[in-house]
Amino acid sequence: MFPVLWFCACLAADRTCSDFTVKAYRTERPDCIFMKLLLSRRDLRHMKKHIVFFAIFILLGHVDVVCAGYFDTIFDAFNISSENEVNANNVAAGLKEALRIGTSKAVSNLGKVNGFFDNNAVKILMPEKMQTVANLLSQVGFKNQVDAFILSMNRAAEKAVPEAVPLFVDAIKHMTISDAVKILKGGDTAATDYFRARMHGDLYKRLRPVVISRINSVGVTRTYNDMMRAYSSLPFTKQISFDLNDYVTNKTLDGLFYMVAQEEKRIRRDPAARVTHLLKTVFGSN
Repeated sequence: MFPVLWFCACLAADRTCSDFTVKAYRTERPDCIFMKLLLSRRDLRHMKKHIVFFAIFILLGHVDVVCAGYFDTIFDAFNISSENEVNANNVAAGLKEALRIGTSKAVSNLGKVNGFFDNNAVKILMPEKMQTVANLLSQVGFKNQVDAFILSMNRAAEKAVPEAVPLFVDAIKHMTISDAVKILKGGDTAATDYFRARMHGDLYKRLRPVVISRINSVGVTRTYNDMMRAYSSLPFTKQISFDLNDYVTNKTLDGLFYMVAQEEKRIRRDPAARVTHLLKTVFGSN
């Protein structure tokens, strides 16, 4: 009778009680019914409204004092759910902070003279489809034009990456907590991989105009045209189509993501790289 009365009181206050999953178990004492509430996080909003009705019906029904444990069950459910929510929020915040720090350090390392050019892991090389052109020109005395073109692409990337910081930071803010625990328990670069998979297209669109501006300012187009004029002057050569802006933009993003991933790896593996309290809290127990 007691569960029925409590259910009716809840229904009168708010029709949302149908969201609850309620199970009643008989205890060793036949005159006492033990209520176990299985609460989802969504249910807690509604449960707060009904707990007062629950208390009233306990008193009116002269329920045995042993059943006071019902309250402990309910409050434990509140505490566990709240704790899990806080933990999930901390994980998400920690992952975002790791990405922000990784981006900051990546830009610091790449956004300087020779930041791309002297780093073999991210250096922008001649595009594969242009390799035939580069090899042929190098063999017939135009190696300087090839080298100048490669250097200019790297200079454009070095100039562009500092302006990418606000784009990255804004994109990081949009990471949800739904995959936070899964990412935390993933591989050494799981957060960067997640970020790249979901944000690469948007970042490309926003970074491309910046890269194009830098391509023009450091003379990449000029060195490319010089190289292609030399190539066209040779007999029996074929015209090659190549999207210079697209190539440099993608390679700039590749370099940034690579360096962010390296920093994430350091944060996960090296306690000394966890430079904030949040990073120590989230990654320290991982």
